[in-house]
Amino acid sequence: QVQLVESGGGLVEPGGSLRLTCAASGTSFRITLMGWYRQRPGEERELVATTTIDGDTDYANSVKERCTLSRDNAKNTVNLVMNDLTPEDTAVYYCNAEGETWYPRRSDFIRWGRGTQVTVSS
Repeated sequence: QVQLVESGGGLVEPGGSLRLTCAASGTSFRITLMGWYRQRPGEERELVATTTIDGDTDYANSVKERCTLSRDNAKNTVNLVMNDLTPEDTAVYYCNAEGETWYPRRSDFIRWGRGTQVTVSS
């Protein structure tokens, strides 16, 4: 069973930065797509940024000028750095991973982390 563990988040002042890390663990798996989504209060979950195993990265228009997503394939981790935060960035941020596993048999998977709260406020 592939599991995702998120770290980072918390209270950030406007204009500050955040760094979120997501690590995947499990047995006999390969992640093909990994990244972050967020859900702002009263809204649907939305894409922040994702990256493929080949390093192709996709960013939401609302964050691409101030956001960097990096991935370590060997460690199965992704790091999201977002700068110039505003109160509109307040949300629960969720890690997402898609891929395939060979344990106990070959299958595709989609996993979500539990989410980490980011609050931008003075």
